[in-house]
Amino acid sequence: MINKVCIVGLGYIGLPTSAIFADAGIEVVGVDVSEKIVSTINKGEIHIEEPGLPDLVKRVVESGKLKASLVPEQADAYIVAVPTPIHKDCTANVDYVVSACENIAPLVKKGDIVIVESTIPPRTISDVVAPIFQKVGLSEDDVFLAHCPERVLPGKILTELIENTRIVGGLTTEATEKAAEVYRTVVKGEIILTDATTAEMTKLMENTFRDVNIALANELVKISKKLGINAYDVIEFANKHPRVNLHLPGPGVGGHCLAVDPYFIVEKAPEEAKLIQTSRDINNSMPAFVVKNIKEILHDVENAKVSIFGVTYKGNIDDYRESPALEIIEMLQNDSSIELSIYDPHVPNESAPFELVGKETAIKDSNLVVVLSDHNEFKTLLSDEILNGMQTKIVFDTKGVCKNSPSDVTLYNFNNIYSI
Repeated sequence: MINKVCIVGLGYIGLPTSAIFADAGIEVVGVDVSEKIVSTINKGEIHIEEPGLPDLVKRVVESGKLKASLVPEQADAYIVAVPTPIHKDCTANVDYVVSACENIAPLVKKGDIVIVESTIPPRTISDVVAPIFQKVGLSEDDVFLAHCPERVLPGKILTELIENTRIVGGLTTEATEKAAEVYRTVVKGEIILTDATTAEMTKLMENTFRDVNIALANELVKISKKLGINAYDVIEFANKHPRVNLHLPGPGVGGHCLAVDPYFIVEKAPEEAKLIQTSRDINNSMPAFVVKNIKEILHDVENAKVSIFGVTYKGNIDDYRESPALEIIEMLQNDSSIELSIYDPHVPNESAPFELVGKETAIKDSNLVVVLSDHNEFKTLLSDEILNGMQTKIVFDTKGVCKNSPSDVTLYNFNNIYSI
C-alpha cells in the first residue's frame, strides 16, 4: 500500500508528477535544492509554464497532500526526477541522480521502492544506483530499484502522465512489479513490465529515432539548397507514400531529451553507434547553417539589425534547454556588424540567459526577423502591422510557422532558401 511518495526534483517532470500523485490522494513531499522553488510551491504557485498545472498545484497544496521541502522525508516510495545533462565531452552527467539517491538512501527502509525517472544511460540502475544502496546495507532484495522513464510532451504533460503507456523496468522481477504498483495508482495507460536496462535503452531509442529522422530532413534542406529544390515540397510529396514519414527540418534540435539522449548510447557503444553520432553532428550543424543564410540575406546591408523571435526549443513553452536558438544568438552576438534584438512571449526576462525585449522594441528599425520557435503568436506575424516598423520587411522562418505572406513581405524559409 502506497501512502506516501517522496519525489526528488521539482522541475518540468517532478512537479507535475508530484501534483498527479497528490491529486490521487497520496501524501507527497517534493524535494528541490532551490529555496525559491520550494517557497513558490508551498504558496500554491508554480515556477514553470504548463497548461493546467497552476490550478492543480494550488488545489493539492491547499488540500495538504503536496508540500515542498529542501530535504527528503521517509516514504513508501521514492521517485528521482532530476536532470541528466551532458558533460562537454558529450558523456552523461549522472551526478544529480547520484546525489539524489545518496540523499534518500539513509531514509530508505527494507521493502521500500526507489524509481529513477531521469533519463539515464543503459546499466545505470545496476552499475551506479544499486551500489549506493548497498553501501547503506540494502541489497537488491531489500529495496526495490527500478527505472520508469518519463515519456511526455511539454504542453500536454498532465494528460500524458496519466494516459501514456509507461515502461517499468526493475533490477529484479519483484522490483518491476512493485514499481508498477506505484504507477497503477495514477496511470490509466498500459504499463509494460521489463528489466531496468531494457527500460533505459527503450527511452533512449525513442528519442534517438526522432533525432535521426530530423537529421535526415535537415540534411535534405542542405542538399535542396545546393540543387535548387523546394525541400518542403519533397517532404510533402514523399510522405504521400504509405510507408514514408519524413520529419520536418528546423534550426537544430533542442530540449532535455532529443539533443542529449542519443549521446548516452554513443557513450556506451561508440564503435557501433555510427549513424546515431552522425545524426547528432548533422543536427548540431544547423545553427551555423541558419547563421550562414542570415548573412546571405543581409549581404548588402551594413550594420543590420536582426530581430530574433523565439528562444525556446519548441513552441508555446518556456523551456530553452539546449535550444539551437541559444547558439544562433551567440554566433550573431559575436558579429560586430549585426545589432541583435531578442523577443520571446513565453520566456520571463529574469530567467533568460540574455536580455529580452518587447515585440515593438524588437521590430523597430529591423532589417530582418528570424523565427526560431514555433509559438502560436508567430503564426500571424506576416500580417501584423507591427512589421511596418521595420526598415526592410524580410522574415526568415526556420520553423515553417508563418503563413499567408503579404506581397510587401519577403519571406524566406527552408522551401526557398536556395533563392537567396
